[in-house]
Amino acid sequence: MALVSEAIPTLSHRRGELKDFSSYDEKRDSTSIVKDVSSDLEGNSESEFAPEETDDVVKDAGDIATQILHTDDDPSLPALTFRFWFLGIGLSMFGSVLSEIYWWKPQNATVSSLFQLIISYVLGNAMAKLIPTKGYFKYLNPGPFNIKEHTCIVIFSSTASTNADAIAIIATLDLFYGVTLNPGIAIFQTLASQLLGYGFAGILRVLLVFPTYALFPGTVPQVNLLQSMHTGNYLSKKKMRFFWIVFTAIFCWEIVPTWMFPLLTAFSVVCLADRGQHDFVRNLFGGGSSNEGFGLFSFGFDWTLITQGAPLYWPLQTQISSYLGMAGGYVLLTVAYYSNLWGGKEMGLPWMSTSLFYANGTTYDQTAILNDQQEFDPEKYAQVGQPWLTTSYALSLLCYNLAVGASFSHVLVWHWPELKTAFSGFKFLKNADDIDDPHFQKMRVYKEVPQWWYIGILLGSFGVACGTLYTHTVFLPGWSLVIFVIISFIVTTFLGFVTAVTGFSQPTEGLIQLIAAYIHPGEPVANMYARLYGYSTGYQALYLLQDLKLGQYCKIPPRATFTAQVSGTIVGAIMNYVLMKTIIAAHRDDLVNPIGTRLWSGWQAQATNTQAVTWGALAKQMYSPGATYFWVPMAILIGFIAPFIFFGLHKLFGHKTGIFKYILVPVLTTYLGYLPYSVNGQWWTCFVIGIASQWWARTRRPRWFKKYNYLMSAALDGGTQIIYFILNFAVFGASGNGVNFPTWWGNPSPTGGLSVDRCKSTSS
Repeated sequence: MALVSEAIPTLSHRRGELKDFSSYDEKRDSTSIVKDVSSDLEGNSESEFAPEETDDVVKDAGDIATQILHTDDDPSLPALTFRFWFLGIGLSMFGSVLSEIYWWKPQNATVSSLFQLIISYVLGNAMAKLIPTKGYFKYLNPGPFNIKEHTCIVIFSSTASTNADAIAIIATLDLFYGVTLNPGIAIFQTLASQLLGYGFAGILRVLLVFPTYALFPGTVPQVNLLQSMHTGNYLSKKKMRFFWIVFTAIFCWEIVPTWMFPLLTAFSVVCLADRGQHDFVRNLFGGGSSNEGFGLFSFGFDWTLITQGAPLYWPLQTQISSYLGMAGGYVLLTVAYYSNLWGGKEMGLPWMSTSLFYANGTTYDQTAILNDQQEFDPEKYAQVGQPWLTTSYALSLLCYNLAVGASFSHVLVWHWPELKTAFSGFKFLKNADDIDDPHFQKMRVYKEVPQWWYIGILLGSFGVACGTLYTHTVFLPGWSLVIFVIISFIVTTFLGFVTAVTGFSQPTEGLIQLIAAYIHPGEPVANMYARLYGYSTGYQALYLLQDLKLGQYCKIPPRATFTAQVSGTIVGAIMNYVLMKTIIAAHRDDLVNPIGTRLWSGWQAQATNTQAVTWGALAKQMYSPGATYFWVPMAILIGFIAPFIFFGLHKLFGHKTGIFKYILVPVLTTYLGYLPYSVNGQWWTCFVIGIASQWWARTRRPRWFKKYNYLMSAALDGGTQIIYFILNFAVFGASGNGVNFPTWWGNPSPTGGLSVDRCKSTSS
């Protein structure tokens, strides 16, 4: 889309008024609906009952907030009903279990909130019809299932379904350090780190939720679907039929690429032609298996993977920046490896892996350089020697650090007016009466959550964090906790702008772990906990800010949103821990394997451990001036300078071209190093779909785009998530032993020397 970063609260608000078509005959089959959709694609409507519409192209955040999302509200609708509590708790447990399973998968899948949205809609309506409404039953069933309780259920369950980073650290301690935390300490530690982020989100909501420029593109498909489900006019019913057609189609289709025909997860003509002969072809063109290759010219047909690129709802500016970065990554990463940068090729290190290695290519044993207190031992290190990173992973860390530095300066140069306004007189700590966002103005009828509630949660969770650190083992001293919590708040403020405007969340753990390396040298476990409280709490705040925006779009009373988020955090922490222990007990060998398997992989825990060891224990040996990977931390400074260059070019040539403003440097540099992780067979499909949606449909077929684009995204995500959950327990081994589909040409045997895309296997 056009420059979302230009969206400000003064944008005009254009929207055709919806009409009541409840009397219109609904007895129409799916064929007629497809015809209606096709006619909309051509820019016309065959139905004389269609509401007034315009052919205005959606250009910015203000257009999305008013032309695609309506501002209607009924303050009399209840939110915290029995249905909310019953379905909220149930779906929170369900989603948190699923998110923990996904965390140990090679595909890096996540639980979409659209997943819970669809299930809660079906179950909520069923409860509204089946539970009596008379007498005392009216407290269980206050009437039709409404948008407010539905949205609260989504916020409740999606908060629980965000895998807690504290669990990643607890799992890493178990897998790689032999340290098992007391269950109570582990759960309270998880709660504390997440609720700290919630305190941040509440304090910053005046700056990063209320205004129009804070679009949070990821919420748009959800709100579009919620409003379609609960608006009783013909247009919404027609849109819902379209939704269920797409939902059913993807539900049936996903069985094929994920289980029966995995070749379709990464269809590569180059791999098929090579027939598994050459490492170079696999490295550059393969992308169907964990840590296989970069997936150049590989097209995937598995929406579980495609949706990672958010092609239907990320702004075009964000997508173009990511694709440019990825294109540069193909060249940079390949040239670096084959020119033997850092000796990776000569030592025979894997093409892709987040683990540490000896110079002979075998897995590095970090316990051999640590003492009984899990601290660096110089004498042991002298005997063992330096660990090595794969070339692709080291460059990826360097690019991520470029992006971290660029994120701060990008916000400074492009969003200085908003920062200045918000922090002048600490306006962000007050309610902003002058915000003219139409959705925010509708929220003025509800009681706002007092700022002291959020400050109380912040202080309380800080106290719990201190208690858990000192009760079991002193992993991080209290004074250090204070430092990293303050740093986290500052980082959240800056990166919150990038996320709110572009939908992209910039990882900043490299910066935090660099700081921790100087504060706690030689202590990998302390470094992990510094990352938890200096980075993960802020990242959690971004998720919560997005949910607060969802609540604003759907006109949820702020105190109901507050209740839903806190409740979801508590349920999620408990269930994440239980599942983590179960999975580690059943698949420990697969999780510590540097490559992993097609079904289970510990690559995220391995990355957590690798960063902790390299930054925490060996920062001086690996990242100091003159050391092998010195340019990895130096990239933060270089990245900080880059946006100033683009800003200067924009000032000089902006009247001729807007290209320099169109490039988001933090996004571009992140995707420059985005490829060396897990499965990569889907990115070219993302590119095609993203251009078709956010350029062609948006500019050439604006009516269709406004009606169906975000709804299609919701349908595809929802159908995929549900069938993927079923397959995980039915055939992928989440409930015990897996059931492999019979081996055939489209599903090569893992022991036959071929990956699923018929490239040469990484184990051959």
